Amino acid sequence: MFELVKAGGWPMIPLLLLSAIGLAIIVERFWALRRKAVLPPGLGQEVRAWAARGKLDPMHIDSLRRNSPLGALLAAALDVRHRPREEIRERVEDVGRHVAHRMERFLNALGTIAGAGPLLGLFGTVVGMIQMFLGVMDHGVGDVNQLAGGIGKALVCAAAGMIVAVPALIFHRHFRARVDGYIVDMEHEAIQLMDVIDPRARRAAAAVAAFPSDPQPAQG
Repeated sequence: MFELVKAGGWPMIPLLLLSAIGLAIIVERFWALRRKAVLPPGLGQEVRAWAARGKLDPMHIDSLRRNSPLGALLAAALDVRHRPREEIRERVEDVGRHVAHRMERFLNALGTIAGAGPLLGLFGTVVGMIQMFLGVMDHGVGDVNQLAGGIGKALVCAAAGMIVAVPALIFHRHFRARVDGYIVDMEHEAIQLMDVIDPRARRAAAAVAAFPSDPQPAQG
């Protein structure tokens, strides 16, 4: 491996730096975007039970806010639970944008690495070709070692650029899809909580339960 890096020359230095940064981002996002850390199991149901029993005090809500991204979203709805549903929805959407932004942390940097890797590899390729042609000008086409060195540097840099870019691109798309899925699940939990804390929704549900729709008469 060291010989390949050495063969690539100094253009390999930024590629190695990008690979180290990309690996650090991938590991950090895997840890931060674990499902149980973003959407703790049973949290939504527990908060709805709190809201239904009226056991909501500032300490519980603050603890919920620090629990997880889902907890922060549900706490935002509870903060304005006595306001109209439209205002609750606006608060949830506003906090949801901030939560989504935090979950997407470092993903733009990972996407930049995916785009910059091939360009740096191409740059190393160009440098290797330039050195090869300069060697031809100085020593003629008979110096095989000079030609091989320039071609080798060009190929090593091109390969290194793709090795850096492909995993970065794959994990960038993977984390984007994971965040999008989390956002959908969090919106679903927030809507269920709004149905619990909205008096109109509770009255409508009680009316439906008390007066079920009449069954359709059988066709004779």
